[in-house]
Amino acid sequence: MTSSRSAALQWLAVAAVLAVLLYLLSPILAPFGAAAILAYICNPLVVRLRAAKVPRTLAVVLVMLGLLLSFIALLLVVVPLLEKEVGLLVARMPGWLDAARTNLLPGLQQWLGVSLEWDSQALKNALLSNWQANGDAAARLLPWLKGGGTLITQFIKFLLVPVAMFYLLRDWDALVASIDGLVPRHWHAMVTEIAVEVDRVLAEFLRGQIAVMLLMSVYYVLVLWLVGLDFALPIGIVAGLLVFIPYLGMLLGLVLATLAAAMQFSAFGDVVLVWAVFGMGQLLEGMLITPWLVGERIGLHPLAVIFALLAFGQLFGFFGVLLALPLAAILLVVLRHAHARYLASEMYRRS
Repeated sequence: MTSSRSAALQWLAVAAVLAVLLYLLSPILAPFGAAAILAYICNPLVVRLRAAKVPRTLAVVLVMLGLLLSFIALLLVVVPLLEKEVGLLVARMPGWLDAARTNLLPGLQQWLGVSLEWDSQALKNALLSNWQANGDAAARLLPWLKGGGTLITQFIKFLLVPVAMFYLLRDWDALVASIDGLVPRHWHAMVTEIAVEVDRVLAEFLRGQIAVMLLMSVYYVLVLWLVGLDFALPIGIVAGLLVFIPYLGMLLGLVLATLAAAMQFSAFGDVVLVWAVFGMGQLLEGMLITPWLVGERIGLHPLAVIFALLAFGQLFGFFGVLLALPLAAILLVVLRHAHARYLASEMYRRS
């Protein structure tokens, strides 16, 4: 009993040291964590290519190239669309300012009981000059680059992601074998069983998340088309595919759809209708579709899914929401095995 208690204390001490190191090194661990997640997701594709007799290094390069091309394709859809809509918005803004001066200013003066000055020409000139002054924007950015190199540091971290991902994918089997060798032999069977179940649960999570992305893409494309938005197809695809990043897909789609609606519709009610589409989509995705397609696949009750999203978001912010469901699924697996060991223990039988 004494030796087992001593061993447990030693492992607790090791875990505490690792937790402190993770906390101290957290500012530089983000690119490696992102690379590990991407490597875990892409490793099955590498395994399939290896089964087709493709060398491991070439398989890794092909998978990463496919991922890069997918990212570039997404940018080719989003960036021209955003540039076109913002350009149209700035071009139409002077007309809207004139309409606001004619229709809104008299009512505001009467309601407030004061005389308001409205220099629409100055506002037009300011908008047009700010939109065209790219050189001024670069000049304003330059002192930030000099002062601390924040942007350069973030760019270096971004470049670390594909580098770390390449080496993780190339040496995946060796890394897994090394970790397996560190597990004490008397715990090996239990740890292996838990690892296999965690891997299965995470695979189900990824399949469920892909289903959510496809379903939300169909929803946004179809409903935006029904309300008559011209850019329903690209905006709906972008909003649906980015739904795996909490709020980003909805917010980016909302911005693009608002700009497109402002260019296309003359009535403000039509823009509000577009906003309602995204509000309803966010509610459906968060309260119904994700708990149904993801929660059931990983063994979490829909209420547990909602609680996990709120709890991890409260504790860890944006990344907590992003990783809430896989972390909750892993915790569920560990608790399930801990419960089974408790039921088989002397402590339970004595009670």
